[in-house]
Order: sequence, then structure tokens, then C-alpha cells
Amino acid sequence: IGGGHSVVRLCWREQTAHCADRSSTFRLASAEMLESNNLVTFEGLPNSSAYHTFLLDEEKGRLVVGAKDHIFSFNLLNISKDFTQCLMSCPFSPPQRECSNFIKVLQPFNQTHIYACGTGAFHPVCSYLEVGKKLEDNVFRLEPHVENGRGKSPYDPKLLTASMLIDGELYAGTSADFMGRDFAIFRTLGKHHPIRTEQHDSRWLNDPRFLGVHLIPESDNPEDDKIYLFFRENAIDGEHAGKATHARIGQLCKNDMGGHRSLVNKWTTFLKARLVCSVPGGNGIDTHFDELQDVFLMSTKDPKSPIIYAVFTTSSNIFKGSAVCMYSMTDIRRVFLGPYAHRDGPNYQWVPFQGRVPYPRPGTCPGKTFGGFDTTKDLPDEVVTFARSHPAMFNPVYPINNRPIIVKTDVDYQFTQIVVDKVEAEDGQYDVMFIGTDMGTILKVVSIPRGSWHDLEEVLLEEMTVFREPTAITAMELSTKQQQLYLGSDMGVSQMPLHRCEVYGKACAECCLARDPYCAWDGTECSRYFPMAKRRTRRQDIRNGDPLTQCSDLQQHDELNGQATLQDKTVYGVENSSTFLECSPKSQRALTYWQYQRSTDDRKQEIKSEDRFIRTEQGLLIRTLSQKDSGIYLCHAVEHGFMQTVLKVNLEVIDTERLEDLLHRDENAAAGIPSQDVSPARESPNQKLWYRDFLSLVNHPTLNSVDEFCEQVWKRERKHRKQKAQLVQQVQLHQQQQQQKWKHLQERQKGRNRRTHELERAPRSV
Repeated sequence: IGGGHSVVRLCWREQTAHCADRSSTFRLASAEMLESNNLVTFEGLPNSSAYHTFLLDEEKGRLVVGAKDHIFSFNLLNISKDFTQCLMSCPFSPPQRECSNFIKVLQPFNQTHIYACGTGAFHPVCSYLEVGKKLEDNVFRLEPHVENGRGKSPYDPKLLTASMLIDGELYAGTSADFMGRDFAIFRTLGKHHPIRTEQHDSRWLNDPRFLGVHLIPESDNPEDDKIYLFFRENAIDGEHAGKATHARIGQLCKNDMGGHRSLVNKWTTFLKARLVCSVPGGNGIDTHFDELQDVFLMSTKDPKSPIIYAVFTTSSNIFKGSAVCMYSMTDIRRVFLGPYAHRDGPNYQWVPFQGRVPYPRPGTCPGKTFGGFDTTKDLPDEVVTFARSHPAMFNPVYPINNRPIIVKTDVDYQFTQIVVDKVEAEDGQYDVMFIGTDMGTILKVVSIPRGSWHDLEEVLLEEMTVFREPTAITAMELSTKQQQLYLGSDMGVSQMPLHRCEVYGKACAECCLARDPYCAWDGTECSRYFPMAKRRTRRQDIRNGDPLTQCSDLQQHDELNGQATLQDKTVYGVENSSTFLECSPKSQRALTYWQYQRSTDDRKQEIKSEDRFIRTEQGLLIRTLSQKDSGIYLCHAVEHGFMQTVLKVNLEVIDTERLEDLLHRDENAAAGIPSQDVSPARESPNQKLWYRDFLSLVNHPTLNSVDEFCEQVWKRERKHRKQKAQLVQQVQLHQQQQQQKWKHLQERQKGRNRRTHELERAPRSV
């Protein structure tokens, strides 16, 4: 494999008879991103799709992506250059099924190889992908050895799977059968016998969808290390009235070897708890977000206590919404040390277990810390029996501050993915979230502590479209080394920078109001903030976003720069009709403030909402125009006590008499009547107005609606075009007739000349 587009062809399973040839909160749209060189996109191969499995290797400077029938290696600097691909297709499959292998597992095996698994056309397979020690080694090829992928990759590509390779052993949550009914948490590979969750027991797993696997130390003793799994599943019978989905976090000990008599080759330390993400409501009724979509673990100074960010959606038929909740490991461990869920009572409902809990407590890892048991195979039978019948905890895990940090409802998208970056700013550290949606957009959000760390303010910095067509973002990786974000979808892979300070404007105040921890005013422009740089001119205030204290001495500089970005336009309206003055500030947190100034007066007056004026988030609606409304309208953006002018509108109100003159003049012109035969319309010097200049902005006062007015005008135009077309047809027909007549005359003349020539050459008789 070279550095270009080389392909390794591999036919899975020796009995394969046929192997097809398969060679190779500034809203910005994708086009705008491309034009500004902020977005790099790999739009996929014609014979591939489903770019859903990511493996980021910052040390080697590569992003490995698993897709349909292919594995790609992208350069982190630019994914559109020097990528390599490896063909991983053509498994054995029945004739009625597509010969496709969807890559579901990409895990680093050692310094030179990656462990890769795929669906294998409903026959899961795994192999080892050699990548070399360095990117310069230029190695990217599949080993010929093929392994059974059961318990590692699902059979069906539509099913979600989560996996992690730890110390040569693969922990995976997936389906284990062809029909997708036997879901389990497996540990395979390595020197130990494979181990899994109890089979066909809804108390353990009830039709789950796995989303993440993570290793989190429990203490300084490696024997206490635990594996945590995040998934969603159907609620257990009795947990909820009707069918519902619950978000779950599961735990098991890394050194779990299964039971001796009971639970042989089954987990003995598996426990699960519910993750709650809800908005408290009145009368004790909460709005729940139960459809867990993705999780991200933000590391802290203590490796035992990462912060867990989780993305949720709702399956409610009443509304559509998404939320992000944060969880602490302290709260999670407290729940796993709490009461177990137990079925009891006449209605056989779930209650907290009140009886004696056997020792050592089920869920405790064997070792020197508790009980002195060397392995789970030495646990007493009563411990294993209790663990088998009580895998769920009664208490749920509530988020930090008992509520989401982000809630989005009644929007046309839902959250799908999340990654978080810890950014050093002038006034502290901030977590910046990048949230993917099912419409192919990215929300860039920063959490800002208000009073305390438990009281957070959510600030939407940007909203960007990263694919040319709406498509769900299904994979995300963030490279702190490259300061880049990588995104996967069905269509392809995109790459974008974490910071784009230039979009925040050209003034100190705009840069400060943006409250982006990546950016600061450097004395000349809004640019990347570097904590180690010592420059007195840099200005940044993430916590408060106060330009009055940060930029007051640069007000004149801002005003000079602001003049270049101020919109100044002219709008025409018709007397007794309505008009709308659109004004949308860059910042979604800014409020609009409108002022009016007569053309002959320097005084400005505030416009307040009343019968004739309606202020909206998108602009100002004037319901009934009069001559006195002509003048200058100023739209100001107000944020954190700072006001700046973003739009200047010159509104000219045309009286109805003048409008009629203009329309009649245009109608006569269309009919071919000379302009000197009609009375001239009153026009300002060097200005010629026709109805097309203001047709989209006005309602004609003498008609019931704009539609009727437009219909009258368009009828006249259609009549004129029809008459013109008929005239053109007549002229063309006349020209054709003349040409045919001339051609006929020429032929007759040629025939006469030919006969005359023949007579002259003929011998004369004597």
C-alpha cells in the first residue's frame, strides 16, 4: 500500500466461490464553510458508505475510519490528501443478501496493528490491520488470518455496538445471533475463556443498544478497575407504565472470571443503573429525555473521577427535543452502593431490597481491598445467586445540578454525538462542547459557571453545516494536537477547525461579546488565544462578556472598523400597505433595539411595540405605512449593556397616486405606447422606479391581496409576451416563405441556363 489510493483485495472465508471486484451562534452553511477554507470534506467512494467507525491516533497523525467494505487511513492535517484505503469485503453470503461488510470495530491491538471487525454480510469476521509504527512507514494492509467475529461485531449493520480493547481482551456490547435477539456484553480474545452476560434474561439486558465502553479506575489498586458500559434499553416490566426506553450505565470488574458453580463463564459483578436526564416540571411531573445517543468522558486531574457528558433525545409523541446532561463518578458510585432493585408485593412491583445483602457485596471486585477473595470463582454461592437475580440498582443516577445543561425543543433536528474540549482562557478553564445533529449541523457550546461550578450558563457560540446535504452525524473525534474536529456520516467524512475567530467581526467589542475561549482581541483583530503568550493588548472576558470594561479605551478603533461592516440599504413601501424591516444580529444572545430618525431631523426616537409597529426576533413589522414613516431606521444589537448599530434602513414611502402613475407608465411601455404620449410619473432625479423594484415589499392598497395585484400585472405581461410571440411567428413564417420563393426562382433560373448551354453545344443539322 502506498500513499495514494492503493487497494488490498481480500475475500473472506475460504469457501467463498465468488469475489466481486470492488476497486476503487453564527450559522454557516457548508458552501460558506468551503469558501472560507474552514471545512475539508472527503465525500466518499461511489461503492462505499456508512463512515461510522472512528479510531483517532494522534501519535501517528492518522484517523482510521471504518465504512462499508473499506477501511481508510486519513492524514490528520488534511483528510482530503494522501489517504489510503483497504478493501475488506466479499464475505460468504446467501444469494439474496448483499455482499457487504460494514466495519463496526476498530481497536488498537499493539504498536503496529489494529484489530478490525465487521458484519461480514451477516457472518461477522475479524482480522488484524497492519499500520506500522509511524505514518512514514507507509504500511496499511490486512493480515490474511481471519477470525470469527461472533460476540465482537453484530450481524446486522443497523444495530449499534460498542467495544474497547484492554490488555489484549476485547470488551464488546453487541448482538450475538443472526436474528438480533441475543444481546450480550462479551469479553473475548486474550488468554481467558470468553465470558458474557446471562442469556435471555430481561433483568440483565432488555433489547439494548450499546453506545460506549470505558475503563475507569476505582482506586489506586488495579485489581479494583471497572469497565463501564453505556446503553439504552426497553424498561423492565413493572418499571414503567407502557413501553418506555431507559438510559443505562452498567459496571463490571475487569478481573471478573465468572462463577464456579453458578454463572459459569458469566459475569458475576455486573450491575446496571438508570441515568436520568429530565427537566423538573410543575406538580412533580418531569420532562424526561430517555433516548441515550452518545457519551463523552472528560478527564480531570483525578483519573478516577472523569466528568461524563451524555446526549439524550426523547421518544415522546408530544414534542421533539434533545438535551445534554453531566454526571459525576461520585454520584454514580453512590448509586451502585445503594439498594438493589427487587420485585415484591401483591403487584410484583419493583422496590428497594430491604433484606440482608450477602458478603462480599455483589458488584465488588475480588482482591485485597474487600474480602480477601483472589477471584470471582471463589465467591460464596449466595453472593453469585444474589448477583444473578439482582443486576439492577433501585436508585437512578441524577445529573449534576439535577437538570440538563442544554435543552433544545421544538427544533427541526435532534442531537446525535458529542465531544468536549477543555480550553484555557484568560479567566479560567472552560469546557467547549461540539454537538452533532441528525441534520448534519454542529453546535459549538460553552458552559460558563455563574455563581458556582454547579450553576452553569450555556452559551451557543456557533451553529455550522458541515455536509452538502442533510445527513446525520454518526461519529466524532476531536484532536487537541491538531485543533481539528473530525465528523462521520453516511455520505463521507468532514474536518473543521475548533476555532474560527475571524467570524466574530473586526472590533474588540464583537470579539469580547462572542465569549469564545479560543479567541481574544490581540490589538488588531480577533485571533487565537494562547495562554502562554504575554501580550498586554489582548482582551478576553468569557465569564461576563463585558466589552465596556475590556474595550472602552478602544471605542474609536471599534467605531472605525464597525463602519465597514454596517449594513446600509434602501427599502420602498407603499402608503396604506405594510412592510417588514429584517434585522438579525450575529449573536443569538443579542436583543434588538430600534430607533427612527426623520430625513430632515437629527433627533432619534425609540420605536416601541404598538398597534402599527410589531418588533420580532427577525426584525420590525410596520403594519400600515403613511408618508410620515419615511426616514431612517436604525437597528441596534444590545448585549451585556453594550449597544452597537448593525443595520441602517432608508425607508421611502410611495403614495398611492404615484404608484398608479408608475404602473400605468410601465404598462404603456410594455404595450409599445411612446412615453411622450402619457403623463410623466413623478420621479426623483436620476431615479427610475418600476413596480419590480418594490413588488416583493408592498401590498397594493386598492387590492385585496398582493396575489391579486401580481396576477393582474403578470396577466398583462403574459398577454404582451403572447402578442410578441405571435408577431415573431408571423415574421418568421413570412421570411421562410420568401426564402422558399427565392430558392424556387433560383432553381428555375439554373434550369433555364442549363438548357440554354446544352442547346449551344449541340451539333447543328445541315
